[in-house]
Amino acid sequence: MLGAMALPFDEQLASAYARLRSRVRDQFHRDLPLQDLLTDRWERARSLGFGEGSSIYQSAYVYGDVTVGSGTWIGPHALLDGSGGLTIGSGCDISAGVQLYSHDTVARVLSEGREDIARAAVTIEDHCHVGAQAVVAKGVTIGHHSVVGACAFVNRDVPPHTIVAGVPARPIGRVVVEPSGDVSLVYDGVGGV
Repeated sequence: MLGAMALPFDEQLASAYARLRSRVRDQFHRDLPLQDLLTDRWERARSLGFGEGSSIYQSAYVYGDVTVGSGTWIGPHALLDGSGGLTIGSGCDISAGVQLYSHDTVARVLSEGREDIARAAVTIEDHCHVGAQAVVAKGVTIGHHSVVGACAFVNRDVPPHTIVAGVPARPIGRVVVEPSGDVSLVYDGVGGV
């Protein structure tokens, strides 16, 4: 029962939002939209059947058959299209705004609807980093321990331990993982970082 002193709902919500924002700023030094303050990224991943310790932001879209391994981070505003099947391995980072497509409508549109939607599974193997705003086309496999540069368009397979960048994405280097666990990114003609 509402008392005479109860605040309207919008004022209660604004007050709760201010408290949550302040807590997250103090604890994590970040400011998030309300939907991410009210939800748990790890619980959402569990509810989607993703592997142990994986997380996915509330603003990410998930369609169709999507499988994600353990310890994978899926950033805000990502799009995971599993309509043709999508598998993301363990220990991956799928950065903000990444779009992973397992279908396209090009032939359907150009044929004035006579062709079907084209679908082909996408696989991102273990321990890959897909940079912000990258787009991966249907049918692509990204090999383990690979790096996809920000804003790249990946329309062909990427071998393991490869760095790709550009539109369309092309190999620009390789990933070297030492037995000690040390990692070097070696760029073609440039050396290590």
